[in-house]
Amino acid sequence: MGFLRRLWGYITTLFRTTAEGAMKPEVEIEQAINTARKRDQELRNQAAKVVAHRTQLESKMESAADTVGDTREMAKQALLKAEESKAAGDAEGVEKWTRTAQSLAMKLQAAENNLNTLKTQYENAATQAESAKQAVQQNAMRVQELAAKRMQLLGSLEAAKMQESVNKAVDSLSNTMDYEMPSLEKVEEKIEARKAQAMANAELREATPQGAEAELKEAIGMVQAEATLDELKAELGLST
Repeated sequence: MGFLRRLWGYITTLFRTTAEGAMKPEVEIEQAINTARKRDQELRNQAAKVVAHRTQLESKMESAADTVGDTREMAKQALLKAEESKAAGDAEGVEKWTRTAQSLAMKLQAAENNLNTLKTQYENAATQAESAKQAVQQNAMRVQELAAKRMQLLGSLEAAKMQESVNKAVDSLSNTMDYEMPSLEKVEEKIEARKAQAMANAELREATPQGAEAELKEAIGMVQAEATLDELKAELGLST
């Protein structure tokens, strides 16, 4: 089991590394900003529910406060009616309005308890709403920072691509020059080789009968040329 776990860990790591290497940087940047925007929207939706709950509690508190006020006023009126009946000697009226006042007092107590509960809930909801709004604001700033970072990264990526293109062009030019243009050393070697070949051919030509014959003809030609020059000098009266 231990070997299988290690093997599986190795395979998953290799796959993740290969996948990360194959992903384009611009795609990863867009994925990051899209994920941040998605989380921001989710946070806003959650915060909206918290704020809406606070607003609902405000409405319920207002209604409960109205109920407390109305019930308190009705209980006072029942007590006044009971006093009026008592002053009039109306025992039945006294009993009636006293029971009504007692019922209203119980209702008033329940309404006040409900109002106090709503107040406590509202305080918690108000605190949660403020925290939610702060979280939304902070996350919104984070998204803006990511958007600005996105522009910076895309600019850097374009600069990197341009530099890579220039590097490839320079490498291609260097390779072409190295391949097509001979070095000075190679040119010198070729010239020296041609000189050596020419001298070798001349040396071999002199060593053959044809070469000796050509040398003889050249010497005779020189003698004849000298004789011709002497004749021309004699005709001109110049010393030979």
